[in-house]
Amino acid sequence: MFMIRKDLRAAAACIWAALVLSAICSPARAQDWPTRAVKFVLPIGAGSGADIGARLIAEKLSARWGQPVVVENRPGGDGFVALTGFTSGRDDHTLLYAPATTFTGHPYLHDKLPYNPGVLVPIVRVSSTLISIGAPPSFAASLKDMFDKARAEPGKLNWTTTAGATDLIIRAFFKKAGLDLVRVPYRDPIQGQNDVAEGRVHLYWSAYAIVQAQAQAGRIKVLAITSSEPTAILPGVPTVAQAGSPDLTFDGLIGLFSTRDTLPAAVRERIGADVRAVLDDPAIVQRLTATGQTVVPGTAADFAAAIDRQRSALADFAKVLGIKAATIE
Repeated sequence: MFMIRKDLRAAAACIWAALVLSAICSPARAQDWPTRAVKFVLPIGAGSGADIGARLIAEKLSARWGQPVVVENRPGGDGFVALTGFTSGRDDHTLLYAPATTFTGHPYLHDKLPYNPGVLVPIVRVSSTLISIGAPPSFAASLKDMFDKARAEPGKLNWTTTAGATDLIIRAFFKKAGLDLVRVPYRDPIQGQNDVAEGRVHLYWSAYAIVQAQAQAGRIKVLAITSSEPTAILPGVPTVAQAGSPDLTFDGLIGLFSTRDTLPAAVRERIGADVRAVLDDPAIVQRLTATGQTVVPGTAADFAAAIDRQRSALADFAKVLGIKAATIE
């Protein structure tokens, strides 16, 4: 009996020592991290607004951290290439830099998922991509005008989009509103902007950065943005709510993520604080704004709450369409 008690006391002492050591080492690790090069994985290609933002922030963080911060683009497979590799890698020096729409729509757009979205942990919100609804300049004066035309000529007008989650929202909106428009499929949806400018496509949902040059040249008219709030980037352009279609409201959420149990909370908090410090630089804000993004720095809790709202909204849209959430492989 004495030996059992002695063993139990020894075990308890070891557990207590481990807890104390963990408590001591966690802040130290946050202070010391990173100890080698950091990688930002992006599920989209080079040249996008998110890619430009990632590279700007990576450069500034590299100077702050004294370690290289490299950006690796892994586009393809509707984001699966990047997300599957990232979630299975479990590397504490690799972070995901991505729009939340990369994964929030996946459960309703695919029958099975090769990764578990639940392992993604928001670290910090960086910006909000402006999602615009464009049309040929002479075709419609406003979003209401466009929908009135569609209602008057069912099956005659068409549309396309660049994002999977947006596709879900649009189809659900059309079903609820009783609108019949034909979806135009593109292997590379970005090419759709040329057909909008030529009048062959009537409605085009995309990041504003994609159509920015065409819009500024007067070849595409931006009827509305899906953001919750209007933006000084597009003065005079209403939000979808202001244009009479609040159900189309959808904020683009871009930020950094880790995977569950990969980084201690203290390290994630430090990364978030450093990113927000970088976003205090007016020059960085100006350059991000030029790519069609509004800078909306937020804590991990802010970012997580916004993503939860987005997931809830998408679940409601999926319900309208009779879509059940995918299973995880």
